[in-house]
Amino acid sequence: MPLVLLVPLGGPDEGAGPVPRSMPLAAPAASPPLAAAYERSLFGAPAQAEDAAPGDAPELVGVVGRLGADAVALVRTADGATRALQIGESVDGWQLASLAIDAAFFTRGAQRVRVPLPAG
Repeated sequence: MPLVLLVPLGGPDEGAGPVPRSMPLAAPAASPPLAAAYERSLFGAPAQAEDAAPGDAPELVGVVGRLGADAVALVRTADGATRALQIGESVDGWQLASLAIDAAFFTRGAQRVRVPLPAG
């Protein structure tokens, strides 16, 4: 009786088709080399290649204040003077569009540039 319970009602060879003996497994995905883990940033956003700011763009010296509240950019102008700029103010034809913790974004017409803080 137990044999009858394991066989389908139509019989053992009816409509079942061939039974595969084994299925090939997919090859494991190649993992990146361990050296790649040491090259990426651990806590910050990944570094992106950016075009260099034009030579006449203001030089960012620092960012002071609270971002989104009262932050100002300290910039060195073309004549060597240092000025504090609020968002919306202009210097040497460049308007300060926004600030980040490590950069300032300036616009001039349709041109938009990211000026990073100097390293060090």
